[in-house]
Amino acid sequence: MLPMLISIFFVSFVSLFFLRKVAQKIDLVDIPNTRKQHHGTIPLVGGIAITVTLVCILTINPDLLQHVDLYLFCIIVLALLGALDDKYDLSVSLRMGIQAALSVLVLYKGNLSLESFGNLLGSGNIELGSWGVIVTIIAVIGAINAFNMVDGIDGLLGGLAIVTFSSLGILLTIQQQTMLAQFCWIIITTLLPYIAMNLGYCGKKRKVFMGDAGSMVIGFTVVWLLMALSQTNTSTVISNVSMKPVTALWIIAIPLMDMTAIMIRRMLQGRSPLKPDRGHLHHILQRIGFSTYQTLVIIVSLGAFFALIGIFGEYANIADEWMFIGFMICFIGYYYVLNYLENMTTPHLETEASHSHNNTSITEN
Repeated sequence: MLPMLISIFFVSFVSLFFLRKVAQKIDLVDIPNTRKQHHGTIPLVGGIAITVTLVCILTINPDLLQHVDLYLFCIIVLALLGALDDKYDLSVSLRMGIQAALSVLVLYKGNLSLESFGNLLGSGNIELGSWGVIVTIIAVIGAINAFNMVDGIDGLLGGLAIVTFSSLGILLTIQQQTMLAQFCWIIITTLLPYIAMNLGYCGKKRKVFMGDAGSMVIGFTVVWLLMALSQTNTSTVISNVSMKPVTALWIIAIPLMDMTAIMIRRMLQGRSPLKPDRGHLHHILQRIGFSTYQTLVIIVSLGAFFALIGIFGEYANIADEWMFIGFMICFIGYYYVLNYLENMTTPHLETEASHSHNNTSITEN
């Protein structure tokens, strides 16, 4: 296993070095503006490199994942979609339409869908029945965009992705699902070179961003594995594995909570829930005075804490309803704290916006 992981690390690193030069030639770069306040143009190739690495590994080792051809097709389409969006700023309707189409493909070709929420209310399993198709499409689109929304500062998307895949790797290892556990460790290894370059450990001149390709592929992979683990109708995808659906909420708590809280707040303010702004937790923590690195550590640590609660609840066999109540309490707390901090920093944000023609110190990808 170790030699394979070393090889994967090398392939991912080489892909990043090669693709960043290609990106600079074709202008696939992130340009600073009032919402993206980094320095210089940064190649948007992290996600493409990760996709290239996964395609190579799964082509050589197709037994790591059942329905591997379907999975590879989906991540290639998403990577291309993300790259085109980074380059040409595609419409939201087009992006979501393609994501929905892939959701339907996964549902019918991969037999991968949401059919039950588990015993969330303590009165028996909540079966979705005919609603399962719609809920599955919403879940896939939601997961893809939740991970897209948290990609706001250096290292954050990569850090939260490692928390999620590590949690899944632990669960799968305990379940003795060796191949899928290996798949999770492979994804983590693939992410490490990107994180190193994204955080500037290889030099500021070699810095790269994930791009929409990366957030889409990561979000899709997460929801693929979560549905496979938590739904009983997926025996053709993963055999003899089960995870309570409520555990999935804890494993992706930060991306899920942040996306939901932000969208609720925007709608209550009469704005589009999909229109980007600087109201995410990572933006607010920076406005309060935390550095980019401190913000990264705080949020990733919080995500790891929530994931550990989910893992503990799964194997301590805590009742679904109590785990769900606990999650909702945490979400309500997250929502109100986020709103409080947003309101507290609004005057500062307005002042900052009024001077947006000057260079600012807030960093955002």
